[in-house]
Amino acid sequence: MINVFQPSLGDEEATAVAEVFACNWLGHGPRAKAFEAEFAAHLGADAEQVLFINSCTAGLFLAAELLELGPGDDVVLPSVSFVAAANAVAATGARPVFSDCDPRTLNPTAAHIEAALTPRTKAVIVLHYGGRPGDIAAIAELCRRRDIRLIEDAACAVASTADGRACGTFGDIAVWSFDAMKILVTGDGGALWVRDPTLAARARTLAYHGLEQPSGFTARVSHRWWELNVQAFGHRVIGNDVTAAVGSVQLRRLPEFLARRRAVVDSYDRLLTGAEGIRTPPPLPRGHTSSYYFYWVQLDEAIRDQVAADLLDRDIYTTFRYPTLHRVPAYRSEGPSLPGADEAAESTLLLPLHQALREEEVRTVADELRKAVANRTSGTP
Repeated sequence: MINVFQPSLGDEEATAVAEVFACNWLGHGPRAKAFEAEFAAHLGADAEQVLFINSCTAGLFLAAELLELGPGDDVVLPSVSFVAAANAVAATGARPVFSDCDPRTLNPTAAHIEAALTPRTKAVIVLHYGGRPGDIAAIAELCRRRDIRLIEDAACAVASTADGRACGTFGDIAVWSFDAMKILVTGDGGALWVRDPTLAARARTLAYHGLEQPSGFTARVSHRWWELNVQAFGHRVIGNDVTAAVGSVQLRRLPEFLARRRAVVDSYDRLLTGAEGIRTPPPLPRGHTSSYYFYWVQLDEAIRDQVAADLLDRDIYTTFRYPTLHRVPAYRSEGPSLPGADEAAESTLLLPLHQALREEEVRTVADELRKAVANRTSGTP
């Protein structure tokens, strides 16, 4: 099977984990702190603004809590987005309000976001689709003008930039994913960045039970070190030293991962651009860099699902992410139609893209895709 996603793990990661085992401390400790500092340096941020947590989803829920979202608040987010973002909003009692997107880039423009704003909008959540920054600078400026908080879901954008600035640092809060299907993986894990230092400190407190000071479980913090100073109800969503050790190695390897992913994208572009019935992604705007998390093609919606099934029969796994949220029954969206999101959802197919993909596999995917599209277009099963 040619997988659509696949991590790259090896001896370096295994050695790092073995070193953690040898230290006999597996929880949130020096490895986690080191990884936070390393990832902050990667972003060009202060280490105190970054928290290593157990998932990107936990970060989204924590962001909603930090911004004190609740009943009576609206939060605008693109309909083509992962369900975790809408869940984090809805769980507070706030209302997710879905915006449209460009059907070719699958990212919202500032105009799409502005059209979805309401008098009750308290925050905007933007996903960088497939690792492309999208219209993030204009969206950030819109939010500043309107005094609306901006959360960047940078799950797909671990190394994406817009005009030299890291995606995730344009807004007020950002989250990244390091789960098993991402580029930089820790198994499960994520990162949270908070612009405001006071709010960043509160995030660190809420992420570990609401403790206002380091616990006496591992350090003497007072003459009665077993006592706890808890002023707010918190959670336990911190990362640990085992996954952080893997993350540190993966972060060092990230440039090689990105170079290979870009080479795969260039090959797909060369092999598929101009192919009958297949539309490849539009070029990146000048000044933008991508993490190359997704590579997608767009087909006639009448044959998209059939082509996906044909490829699966040929041991090529494809998919579409993310199903439009405005059509999810739980959110009961009653807003205007979102034609761009609907068009993208019915025509888009993600092809295999990971750094372990061999060149002959890329050619196989492209060849089989062209054949499947030609057969389905002509009516040949």
